[in-house]
Amino acid sequence: MKIACVGGGPAGLYFSILMKRQDPSHDITVHERNPAGSTYGWGVTYWAALLDKLHEGDPESARAVRANSVRWSDGVAHIGGGTTVHHGDEGFGIGRRRLLDLLAERARSLGVRVEYEHEITADRMPEADLVVACDGVNSALRDAHADGFGSDVTLGRNTYIWLGTTKVFDSFTFAFVETEHGWIWCYAYRFGDDLSTCVVECSPETRDGLGLDRADEADGLALLEKIFADVLDGHALIGREHADGSAQWLNFRTLTNRVWHRGNLVLLGDAAHTTHYSIGAGTTLALEDAIALAGALGEEPDLSAALTRYEQERRSALLSVQSAARYSARWYENLPRYVRLPAEQMFALLGQRHSPLLPYVPPQLYYRIDRAAGRLEALRRFKRWLGPRVARTVQARTRR
Repeated sequence: MKIACVGGGPAGLYFSILMKRQDPSHDITVHERNPAGSTYGWGVTYWAALLDKLHEGDPESARAVRANSVRWSDGVAHIGGGTTVHHGDEGFGIGRRRLLDLLAERARSLGVRVEYEHEITADRMPEADLVVACDGVNSALRDAHADGFGSDVTLGRNTYIWLGTTKVFDSFTFAFVETEHGWIWCYAYRFGDDLSTCVVECSPETRDGLGLDRADEADGLALLEKIFADVLDGHALIGREHADGSAQWLNFRTLTNRVWHRGNLVLLGDAAHTTHYSIGAGTTLALEDAIALAGALGEEPDLSAALTRYEQERRSALLSVQSAARYSARWYENLPRYVRLPAEQMFALLGQRHSPLLPYVPPQLYYRIDRAAGRLEALRRFKRWLGPRVARTVQARTRR
């Protein structure tokens, strides 16, 4: 099969690796419009279960990813001058650029052509049996057929900015700071020996009140360094590393598509779906897409049947994750509802932010129910049963 992957992110590269391992005679090219090494972003997160899946698909690249990752085992929240620690949240971080370098090197070693500075557009499609659109949320190939795919984008209310920092965090860290214009917070995690990712989020009213919407990058970073001085310990925040513009305040775009393939064109990763960054699953889901697509193509001789199988499998797997992401984003959009609780309770509900029941129960009552449910299996089952039903009932009433 002749395969063209449009986009040199983790999903496209890993898919090309899996397909070459299935059958070395596949003719595969990965087309990336940007120069080598010019990726945006800082570090990405994943959990141990992904390593197991990567090892099953290609042990060599899995070992390289693990060897170049850092690990943390705690979650830490700073709020109101206090600190709360939750033990046991083991996770991993790896620099996005390092991840791409590892996967590209492995793909080339198997005979995949990886072509940089090679932009593919809808009116200049590569000649191939299968074209995989893995060119991100702004996919040009998908947007050229947006009506056919049934693409829908919803903007989140809160604004965020994706930064790096020289502060090395040993744990996955949250910091919530109250300003005269409202609350602002960051999520920070280490991804290398000397760098961490730091995502800052707040409401648009807080951003604008602080003047961050009007500040240039240098002044904006200086103000954020001042706001988060305690957690940064005097370390600097860093904007974009490359000459592709300064770091920008954005609203998260939740993308869905009614269908994921048209003819021989199929969507993969963020081109097919996005989930709010607060659940830290974007890279994992994209790689799982690659695994599922390669698996379907290996088991179904008919291309259309394979693409349909891939779409059905992944859409089903994503339902619970997409629901968790929606509730997680909503929790942060309604932060004032929780932020005045005692730090331990607030952090406990932060861990429960994926729950469909939490938005409809007074926070302190939910906290007491959750503590009791931890001791009683019957109450745990009732809570899992009740949450989706309450959410559906309330949503139905608001639509009337």
